Amino acid sequence: MNQIQLEIKALSPLAIGRQKPGGSVSEAETYIPGSVIRGAIASEILRQSSQPEPNGDFQTLFLGNNPAIFHNAYPAVATVEDESTVLPGDIAVLPATAVSSKTDSGFKPKKHGVFDTLIDRFCAEGYNHPYDPNCPKDGGRVEPYGGFYSLKDNHYYQPAISTRLLTRAGINRRSATTEEQVLYSIEVLNEVEGKQQAIATYRGKILVEDEQLAISLGNFINSHNFWLGGGVSRGLGKVEITATPNSETPDIASKITQFNQKLQNRWEMWQIFGKPHEDLLANRTYFTLDLQSDAILTEDWQRTTVISPTMLQQFAGVDDSSLQLHVAYTSYDYRSGWNAAWGLMKDAELVTNKGAVYLFSTTQSELWIKALKHLQLRGVGERTSEGFGQFQVCNEFHLVFREHAV
Repeated sequence: MNQIQLEIKALSPLAIGRQKPGGSVSEAETYIPGSVIRGAIASEILRQSSQPEPNGDFQTLFLGNNPAIFHNAYPAVATVEDESTVLPGDIAVLPATAVSSKTDSGFKPKKHGVFDTLIDRFCAEGYNHPYDPNCPKDGGRVEPYGGFYSLKDNHYYQPAISTRLLTRAGINRRSATTEEQVLYSIEVLNEVEGKQQAIATYRGKILVEDEQLAISLGNFINSHNFWLGGGVSRGLGKVEITATPNSETPDIASKITQFNQKLQNRWEMWQIFGKPHEDLLANRTYFTLDLQSDAILTEDWQRTTVISPTMLQQFAGVDDSSLQLHVAYTSYDYRSGWNAAWGLMKDAELVTNKGAVYLFSTTQSELWIKALKHLQLRGVGERTSEGFGQFQVCNEFHLVFREHAV
């Protein structure tokens, strides 16, 4: 897969709405979904050439058997040393197992810190011991802490996301004038962030199978203007997109090795509570799947929020009877949307929320390292070309323990 890194700068407020099925209020998303980016680029290509050639580049990118995969674009502006700056590298999603103080949640040094509970909770259950962590700074209660984060110079930062309401007057279609007593409000993402009014920046990527087509798509993006979301006719949604090639690929083997080393060390530390009923680590290699976007999962024709061992083997094309799912931390929501090409609402989908964590183990680690490397690029579940089902293997935040909260 050839990767195209996208940096999206908001030149006007962005009306990236999400309306829950049955609801009457449209809330603003905190990021730019891959489906929105995909639709904007496809629309611009069609505007330039209203009659795409059969089996041409448009067909390959959007309608082929291996279409381009458009990842979500996550906010990349944060406050670093009291100044707003664009964070380097990828923006990741905190796992569902991350927690922080209930009274003063957030990253250090301004807040009480954030840490992960996956490994300690697994060890506690293995030793049949209760696990109820508290805040390392004040001993108070902790609760799940989610959102986006980025690592810069060994410090963790959380991107700034702010919205505002724009009130507009309705227009009478016959007279083309303001309609009396008709007002409405749109929640939008701000085009600037922080006291320094830094331009709101979002970072995502596109994965394309063919190298030459990836180069052509990158050149097309850099040479055209785009509008994202709704309210374009009212001056909303103008962005500047910069596309650059990206050849970085995560070293899954080293991440799995590091995760298992930390798990082994932690398992041995828990021996102060006695001996476990069973040595769960004997001859087994553990790895996690951490959803970085919402996923649409189906098993036996029914929606689910859990990736079972059977499903994972099907996704990866691997036959491994030793694969086990030990724990899953998930939540769900509903997603709909607007299909501009059809002029219709999309079907409401039950989705597994981003941040979900699945802990697996196997006795055939070499087989899975190769399979997960390819699967991580494609994603799991349905509609992966729109950004759904993206995940990381062994997110590094699982190695942040309570005594070293960040």
